[in-house]
Parts: sequence; structure tokens; C-alpha cells
Amino acid sequence: MLNRISLRQMEYFVATAKHGSIAAASAQIHISAPSISAAIAHVETELDVQLFVRHPSKGLALTVLGQQVMRECEDLLERASRLYEIASLSSDTIQGTLRVGCFQSLAAMIAPEVIFGFSRAFEKVDLHMVEGDQQLLIDKLHTLDIDIALTYDLRLGDEISFETLAHLPPHVVVSELHPLSQQIAVTLEELAKLPMVLLDLPLSREYFMSLFAKHGLEPNIVARSRSEDVVRSMVANGIGYALFNVRPKSTQSLDGKRLVRLRLVGEHRPMLLGLTTYKPMKPSRLTEVFMQRCRAYISDQYIPGMSEGSFFDPYVAENAAADEAGKLAENRKSNKSA
Repeated sequence: MLNRISLRQMEYFVATAKHGSIAAASAQIHISAPSISAAIAHVETELDVQLFVRHPSKGLALTVLGQQVMRECEDLLERASRLYEIASLSSDTIQGTLRVGCFQSLAAMIAPEVIFGFSRAFEKVDLHMVEGDQQLLIDKLHTLDIDIALTYDLRLGDEISFETLAHLPPHVVVSELHPLSQQIAVTLEELAKLPMVLLDLPLSREYFMSLFAKHGLEPNIVARSRSEDVVRSMVANGIGYALFNVRPKSTQSLDGKRLVRLRLVGEHRPMLLGLTTYKPMKPSRLTEVFMQRCRAYISDQYIPGMSEGSFFDPYVAENAAADEAGKLAENRKSNKSA
């Protein structure tokens, strides 16, 4: 039966049990409340048990069976997280130097779990990571300075092999005080006349500009930076909006101001996140094992350090839950008065 319950659904259930409500779990793990609710309903249906008692004023409380299921889920999740540690038992055959390139705006999210987690699992591997923009990483593949790179499908050339792991469609980021911050979605036509802060990396900037050019539009760029953190801070301080493909779980800039992520209306070419290698060089066994790890850790369903593609703002879930609680309280007050 458990083969019909995913590890991700177990994680959502455990998070809800620990935080006492779907809204609180949503805010903590940056997964939409409907996704969490659907996961819990699926687990209850598959196991044919009631996991929670739902109290309108007090949130969710685990049933006796729910407590037992939670303990088992925590055990399964812990064992699943040790899969690569188990694989390290054969680390005598997985050794050597591995040089991994990583697109600089992805490194903070992906590198700790995927790249450096690999060297923790295989202690005999001497791992070196190179951060850089797209052009730098492609150049280093050509000159054999790196063995593999986690990057995008931008201007790869005939000698570069690319394997897609995940799709990253563009979205809009504004400050919480921006006129658009209360909208669910926005069009390029609405954006074109507003001040824009551009992530000014080679090839990335051409990608963002092409989104406008395809519709005969030209953005009003008022500031630019090669640093994603600098762009996010400028946006949070009201200098303009920005376009991004990466989805950091944090909704704050480094100076503590809140950001709001909006859907971009229409069909737009996504960035493809994947593995790049140099075709004339056959990947070593070490590189192949690293590629297997990347395939296991990165997909459209999950990317380390990133929120779900369908999830935009955890505060929406919190506010919705607060509004619902307020309505219930008003109804109870009205009933008592009647």
C-alpha cells in the first residue's frame, strides 16, 4: 500500500502534524495550502484512517492512529535521507577529483544539498565547485577545467551535451508595497511601462529581453546588477520589478524587506535547468554517479532550496486561514446572539 504514498506526501503530513495547522505548515515549508491538504487527504484515503481531528478554533490535532502514522512516516523519511550514506559503503570504488560548475544564481540553493552532499556521501571524492555565469561555465567545459555543470540551456553549442532536469518558467517579483503586489498575475504589457531592475548576466539578460521582444515590447530598465541578491534588494526597496526563473523559498531580500512573487500571464519559454557535459569527453564513472544524484534530487516536482512552481506567496495562505478563522468566530458569535 505504501508504494502509493510518496515521500513528499509524507513530508507534508509530518510538517502539518508538527505545526498544528495546514496554514502554519504552508508558511514554514513554502508549499501551497491546497497541495498540503491534498497530500493529507491522499494519505488518509490510502491508509483508510483519520489522521487529524479538526478543531475550527484550535487547528488540527493528531488522532491516536495519526500519531502512530506520523512516527512511521518520520522513520521512513529519515531512512530515505540516508540512501546516499548507504551508497557510500561502496565509496572505495567512487573516488577521485570531481570539478562541478554551477550557475551562480543557483548555487546558494542547489550546491549545499546536491553538490556538497555528494562529497559527504563519498568521502574519497575530492570535489571542487566553480560558480559562474553561463558563458564562463561553457568555456570551462570546452577547456576541460570542469567535468560537468549544473546550468541552463542557453547557447550551448554543438559540442555541449545537455540533459534537462527541470523547467523554470519566468515569474515577476515586486515589493510588498508595489502597485502590482495585490494582483495574482501580471502581463508583459502591464510591466513594459513600469521601472524594471534587470538581472544583468551574460545570456540571461538576452533571455529576459527576448520575452518582451517576442511581443513587440521593450522594458523600462532603470537599474541592473549581476547579483541576484542585489536585484532582489533593489526590488524590495521599490526601485522596480524584476523577472526571475529561480524560486528561492525566502520571501525576503537580504535587508529584511518582503518580496511578492507574481505569475506572468501567457506562454513564455522557460529556462531549462540541467546537466551539461563536453561531448568529446566521455563522462567518468565518478561523473556518472554524480549525474545520478542530480537526477534523484532535481525535478519539476522538487528542486533543493526552491519553492514549488505553483506556489507564490506563503502569506496568502496565512491570510486566508486568518480570514477563515475570523468568519467562523463571527458565525459562532451570531449564533449565540440569535
